[in-house]
Formats: sequence, C-alpha cells, structure tokens
Amino acid sequence: MSNRRDFIKKSTLGAIAITTALGHSGFAATKEDEKGNESGIGNKQKKPVIISTWNHGLPANQESWKQLKAGKPALDAIEAGMKIPEADPNVRSVGYGGYPDREGKVTLDACIMDHNSDCGSVCFLQGIMHPISVAKLVLQKTPHVMLAGQGALQFALSEGFKEENLLTAESEKDWKKWLEDSKYKPVINIENHDTISMLMLDQDGNLSGGCTTSGAAWKMHGRVGDSPIIGAGLFLDNEVGAAAATGLGEAVIRTAGSAMVVELMRQGKSPYDACKEITERIYNKHKNHKDMEYLQVGFIALNKNGEYAGYSLRSGFNYAVSDDEKGHRMEDAKFKMSWDK
Repeated sequence: MSNRRDFIKKSTLGAIAITTALGHSGFAATKEDEKGNESGIGNKQKKPVIISTWNHGLPANQESWKQLKAGKPALDAIEAGMKIPEADPNVRSVGYGGYPDREGKVTLDACIMDHNSDCGSVCFLQGIMHPISVAKLVLQKTPHVMLAGQGALQFALSEGFKEENLLTAESEKDWKKWLEDSKYKPVINIENHDTISMLMLDQDGNLSGGCTTSGAAWKMHGRVGDSPIIGAGLFLDNEVGAAAATGLGEAVIRTAGSAMVVELMRQGKSPYDACKEITERIYNKHKNHKDMEYLQVGFIALNKNGEYAGYSLRSGFNYAVSDDEKGHRMEDAKFKMSWDK
C-alpha cells in the first residue's frame, strides 16, 4: 500500500512525463491531438473497441473482449468483464473486498445500458457479490430502471442470487483503523477510486456500457454516488457516443457529467474535447466549494467512429483500452492540475 501512496505523491512529474511521451488518444503535444483527433481515423469506423477505468479495467477488458469475440451479446460481455473486479478481494473499491461505509457495511451500486437506451440499475445493495448482474436483470426483467436497498436485495434473491458477507478481513481491519480517528476525506486516487466504468463499441457498431462500485470508503450509511445513476456515472446515445465517470460522485451528479459529455459529442466535439470541457466545468463550479480540497473527477468517452479519450481534473487517472489494432493496454489520461495544487 505504501508503494501505491508513493506513486500518487510522484504522479505530478510522472504523469506529465508519460502523457507527453504517448502518441495515442490525444496525449501527444500536437495541435491535432489537443483537439482530440488522436487516432487519425477520420470518419472510418473502428470497431470493436472497449475502454474502462483504472488498472482493474485491464482484466475486465480482457474478459469482455474474449466474450465479444466469441459472439456473446454486448451486455453479456460487459457483465462478464465487470464480474472480474467485483469478485477480486484485492480490488478495494468494487464488490467483494470493497471498503465499507462508516458503519462497516459494504454497499454496492451498479448500472448497465444498451444501444436501445434500455438500462438497469441497483443502488445501496448489500450481500450480493455481483451487482452488475442484478442491474442487467433489472433491465431485462422489470419495467423499472433502478431498484434500491432492500428491494434490490429481494429482487436479487428471487432471481437465485445468494446472500453472502462481502466484508473481507483486510477491509474490516482497515475500517477499524479508520474508526480510531473517524475522519472522512474521500480522496479519489489509485487507492480509492470507487468505480469501474466500461464503454463498448461492438462489431455491429452499437454502443453499450456499464458501471459497478462499492462507493467511496467510509461514506455515510445509505450514501449513493453517481455510478448507478444514468446520466451521471454512465450515459450513451447510440447515434453519438458513450461516456462514463469516476471520482467524487457528488460532483458528477451535480453536473449530470456523463450526459453532458455525450451531448458535447453530439454537437461535434471529439471525445477528448468533450471530456475536457465537462471536467473544467466541474472545476469552475467547485473551485470555491468545500469539496475542492479532495475533488477528483475523470471521464472516459467513446464515439461511434471508435475514437476514444479520457481526461481528469487531477493527475493519476488511467484507463484500459482494447482493440484489434493494439490489443490490450493501459493509457494515462491528461489532466488539468496536480494534487499539490
């Protein structure tokens, strides 16, 4: 854990060096790339493409890619990929092993959306390891978009899910240590980034997306962030593109972040420019806000041509990319400012 903290402290110079060295996804220091025309593919559609947030997005992408190439429907592929970090106790911000709230309860949120704009969501769900699977069934089997709390649990149990304890010994230990001071400061970085969001352009040129999280560590019991909210943590329009968020959910909710990124792409902006503009809008609205001390938000976006990008308010945000051209890899997002500012 200490090495990861050291990484964050060093990210000011490290991320700058990395982003200037990369020549894909808008990271090279050229005028064309700053406009988000990073892939140089013009109007020629590049497909399939999968992007997802953070390091744990890489194994998720790999599984989703495998499923997609095997002919599975896009939502099934997204579900299969997201179940990887949900079941990994070493991923401390998603599913099993996720940090609990201040009462020691692991509460989960997830949503999923297809190219027809059908969507399903669960929030404040406890005791179910795979909330993304429950969200998919909300989409497929109910007339609703979101189920919450005990109702979401009842629905999951009725569909054959098994209730289990998601608080690992490691997370319980960390929670008890936190109780010694009980200070809530939700710094969203590589240690506590509270989500995995995934966007997909499939072989047919259709968009879909999903998001799953255990939320910010030590949150108030009952708190729900942006991740399960369609239009905040995730949004797509199959005519235009898709976007997803990570970071402090309250800031994303206040600005309908992902929906606004998609709307800017509708107006003709590249994924990079759309992510950057909404991130800066969030900064401008929060620069005098009480949350500004620890505010971090980041967006990923993918348009119908297969062009993609990411951008964050502060340094340290990265995301996974999968396509036929370069395979599976991690890319570092450009950012507005460093953590020491």
